[in-house]
Order: sequence, then structure tokens, then C-alpha cells
Amino acid sequence: MYAFIWRKLPFGLVGKLTGSVLLVAATVALLWYVAFPWAEPLLPFDDVQVTQDSGTPGDPGDADSVTGKTPAGEEHELPYDTDQNNSAPPSPNG
Repeated sequence: MYAFIWRKLPFGLVGKLTGSVLLVAATVALLWYVAFPWAEPLLPFDDVQVTQDSGTPGDPGDADSVTGKTPAGEEHELPYDTDQNNSAPPSPNG
């Protein structure tokens, strides 16, 4: 098939290269603007459900299932200190 297209493109090597680039660009544009938008609702890529359930009822790490917020008075435990910056200052050499 590609050999047939290459033989049918006019104007020598320069015309064949230009025609090939234009055919590839037209194919990509057709897929990008017509085929993919048509097929997107049929594909399950946006059907995502993210949950974080430890299996323990009343675990402070679990958010409220209705609002998605952590209940008042219950904080998440962070594995680092948030009161001060413990990193070394940047070096002058970068």
C-alpha cells in the first residue's frame, strides 16, 4: 500500500516527500479532531473511582463519605515537622 502511494505521488522526490508529510498531517488531524472525540464517550478512561478505606470504622484517616472532608478535631498525622524548615540552606554554587 505504501509503495503504491509513493509511486502515485507526483513531482519527483521533493514532491513525494512533501505529499507524504501532508498525507500524514491530514491523517493525524482527522484522527485528532474527528475520530478521537467521537470515540471518547465510548471509552472508560474517565470512569475512575478513588477511595481510601483502611477497613477500620472510625479511623481518623478516613474522610466523611458524604462531604469528603475530615471530621472536625481529627487531624492527619504527617511524617514530618511542619513548624520549622529543617533543610540545609542552599549552597552558593547551586
